[in-house]
Amino acid sequence: MPTSRVDVTSKAKEVIDKLRDAHGELIFHQSGGCCDGTAVMCFSKDEFMLGGRDLKIGNINGCDFYMAEDQFEYTKHSHITIDVEEGRGSGFSLETSLGFRFITISRLFTDEEMQNLEEIQI
Repeated sequence: MPTSRVDVTSKAKEVIDKLRDAHGELIFHQSGGCCDGTAVMCFSKDEFMLGGRDLKIGNINGCDFYMAEDQFEYTKHSHITIDVEEGRGSGFSLETSLGFRFITISRLFTDEEMQNLEEIQI
């Protein structure tokens, strides 16, 4: 089985499930800068337009996870885990209405994992 590039904690899954109940199908996008730096953002699938350079790098709890191609170049050697903590983020991500913010936890892939990574989708 291929090594996933992105994963999610059980606590974050609970928040995702609440958001899905309220907003329908969701997507995640790892922002490459601007207002929230490189914050992960959660959006209703119908309310976020992907760019031509966005790559699908995985799926978490039934939600596609995207990242801009240039941002991916910086993180392609890292495994990402999405977690959640109490507090408001300063972005437009849906979880802020619940008093939470998604956070990204990164670590480098092992050599073995690097040889068995899931393919990204353009």
